Amino acid sequence: MAYWEKEIRSLLGKAIHRYGLIQDGDRILVGVSGGKDSLTLLHLLHERRKRVLTHYELVPVHIELGFNPERADTLKDFFEARHLSYHIEFTHIGLKANGPENRENPCFLCSWERRKRIFHLAHRLKCNKIALGHHKDDIIETLLLNIFYSGEISTMLPLQTLFKGKITLIRPLALLEERKIERFAREMGLPFGPSGCPSSGKTKRKEVKELIEALGKKNRRVKGNIFRSLSNVKLDYTLSKWKN
Repeated sequence: MAYWEKEIRSLLGKAIHRYGLIQDGDRILVGVSGGKDSLTLLHLLHERRKRVLTHYELVPVHIELGFNPERADTLKDFFEARHLSYHIEFTHIGLKANGPENRENPCFLCSWERRKRIFHLAHRLKCNKIALGHHKDDIIETLLLNIFYSGEISTMLPLQTLFKGKITLIRPLALLEERKIERFAREMGLPFGPSGCPSSGKTKRKEVKELIEALGKKNRRVKGNIFRSLSNVKLDYTLSKWKN
């Protein structure tokens, strides 16, 4: 096994242990969009079950947004080849979100509706956790997006408990960079492909990604420093909340 491949598996395990993401007896809904991140996540979590003593179940779920319904057949084959119980749901969420009546913020509506559907399915499928394919770059970009456009310091969490503990969101790829995930997905022959979303590549997230890449060309430590800053907050050097 190549070093970079060992590193991928090591960082997944490190995230699971550092943040306490998976416990014995968990039944985990894995959100699978069909992209490189979610397919890598499912692949790694599935093969990991053979190497660890912790017993957990995986239930891959694909919410088809209306852009590319034929992708469902490819994912169906992927799930069945691994003998996983799965759920595929066809919707028009993406088409509605990108419709003429919602030109201002299609990504927000799409994400909101998709997340609601996943929460509902987690309850229906008796899953206590939901695993999402967000990675280290997503966490960094979300921090800057929230600073630039929402006026707050916050980001995605590797572990987030919701609905009074009934559902827990986990992000086992939290320590993995996107470029390494893409290489892994290609080397493993995972059947990932484009979403078909008309808003892809035209978002504020894309702009922030390009900004980080530009800064990284001048100083390769920029991305890592932003990530480390999230666990190195010096409250004595931050402003108190404004009073109206």
